[in-house]
Amino acid sequence: MHTVLQVDNVEKYYGSKGNLTKALEEVSFRVDKGEFVGIMGASGSGKTTLLNCISTIDRVTGGHIFVNGRDITELKGNALNRFRREELGFIFQDFNLLDTMTAYENIALALSIQGKKSKEIAKRVNAIAGQLGIAEVLQKYPYQMSGGQKQRVASARAVVTDPMLVLADEPTGALDSKAARLLLENFTYLNDQLLATILMVTHDAFTASYASRIIFIKDGRIFTELRRGEEESRRSFFNKIIDVVSLLGGELNDVV
Repeated sequence: MHTVLQVDNVEKYYGSKGNLTKALEEVSFRVDKGEFVGIMGASGSGKTTLLNCISTIDRVTGGHIFVNGRDITELKGNALNRFRREELGFIFQDFNLLDTMTAYENIALALSIQGKKSKEIAKRVNAIAGQLGIAEVLQKYPYQMSGGQKQRVASARAVVTDPMLVLADEPTGALDSKAARLLLENFTYLNDQLLATILMVTHDAFTASYASRIIFIKDGRIFTELRRGEEESRRSFFNKIIDVVSLLGGELNDVV
């Protein structure tokens, strides 16, 4: 199986000598092509710091992160910008859509930056919009859409360039339960049918239960991980997640 993401002994410190805060300590794991992996942990566990290091928003203090075999901790300048543009797709909790652009224009923007021709852009945007059930909002602006529609537009934008890795940070955090369920079913479609490789940070057990594997982080270290069996129901996996959450020792409300 082709390894898309490899995290090797990553450490991240904040502060200066004498007042160091250790956010991540000796974190190592890999994600293979076509996997849907969740990262869970209580507030302050280091899960968002880890995502920020993988997305190159933040830099590691020690260790290495490889995406498609390339050490991204060494990238700078134009090479770093090209990596973000061509290899990563981002889905944020607050959507991060551009208010002055329609849904179509928001999705198309990344393709335009890559220099794709308008005919190719139209073909790709219309295809992904149809697959995610947002064809009817393509000509609407963000203020004219519901939270669920905005997040599905953001998901379409993240995958339309066919990135090596899709990073999702609390993607259901701003959605009601119905919109969250629809979005997660879309994620399952992207993963199963389009073979998108997804790494998702969440504090919510219901959201996490849609993934095929969960990595739990506690105090900056990997605590344990769970894999969902091929024939295992989502409800059974959800119950296992809840069991680990209780072992983590945090308040359930912090994690679920």
